[in-house]
Amino acid sequence: MAKKRSVFDIDFVADDEDEGFPAGNPPLETKSFGNVQGHPLQNRDPAPARRGPMASAISENADANSTRALTEAKIRAENDALAHEHVRLKKLGLITDLIPTDKVHLSKLTRDRSANADPELEELKQSIQAVGLSNPIRVEQTDTGYELIQGFRRLSAFRALAQETGDPRYEKIPAALVPRGEPLIDLYRKMVDENLVRKDVSFGEMAQLALSYARDEGMEADDAVGILYASALKQKRSYIRQFARMLDGAGGAIRHPEAIPRALGLDLAKQFEAEPERAGQLCAELRRHPADTPDEEVQILRQFAAAKPAPQSRPPRQSSAKTSLRLNRPEGDARVIATDGRVELRLARDFSVVSKARLQAGIEALLRELEKE
Repeated sequence: MAKKRSVFDIDFVADDEDEGFPAGNPPLETKSFGNVQGHPLQNRDPAPARRGPMASAISENADANSTRALTEAKIRAENDALAHEHVRLKKLGLITDLIPTDKVHLSKLTRDRSANADPELEELKQSIQAVGLSNPIRVEQTDTGYELIQGFRRLSAFRALAQETGDPRYEKIPAALVPRGEPLIDLYRKMVDENLVRKDVSFGEMAQLALSYARDEGMEADDAVGILYASALKQKRSYIRQFARMLDGAGGAIRHPEAIPRALGLDLAKQFEAEPERAGQLCAELRRHPADTPDEEVQILRQFAAAKPAPQSRPPRQSSAKTSLRLNRPEGDARVIATDGRVELRLARDFSVVSKARLQAGIEALLRELEKE
């Protein structure tokens, strides 16, 4: 027969002052069933959606790509701004670099500096050795190197110093880079305007440049002077034009135009204008006595100018007759007075605006008509 077990009911009364769990153990954590679907203790609010590992990775990658795209866009914007600033500074000629002197060519522009020895080059070389080059040359970059725009004497000084001293520092020269494709006339004007402020550029050099430019562009020398030296004073342009006519009349026989003083050049120009045959006489004189130095050539020119033949005395005029007439013109009455050796036309019209070619053609037609029997 099985033994019967006794059951006792024990009631535990909790003390008002809970001293905690024995041995200092913390209270047990209660598990929340608020997020367990279908649990009776579930909260009334819906549980947040759970994301799997793949979804989390895709989200993190998208955030990284977005951050990288923003960074790349910022870098591109900065690079564009720097590129535009570089172009702006280059147009102003403010971008400089050290370039090899043997890569600088002199073929694009005819120089307004004589290729003969420069007596002041030694002084420039000493200044460069003492304090360096304060004003960079200006060049245009080409496929084969650089084309010189400004700074012929500075480039010549660096090349001479490199050859004389063997110092590699003078094998490269500071240069301001100008953008490619600038119009040729603008490059000429930059070269000319820089040298206009220098007192050591002679009228002969400026006139020789105008003649070279006129031949290259197929225009008259006077027009070339007006274009190249538009920044010069009117009187200075007049001197350059007279020198250009004198050199053109000499036909290249003058080898040192840079050494001709202003007064001597203007005197020769006046002689050639009054007596065109004097230009041929000067060429013959220079061929008979070729000059080895600028000073010798200037001396020959002085002697030639001083030995100009005295003007032939003209016999006194016998006739004092005068013919005058009036012509009706749309602009008013034209008055013509003809005397011995002179024809005068007076009309209310500005004849200075008539082109030289038309004025010459009109006068030649008048003379041909007067020569008819």
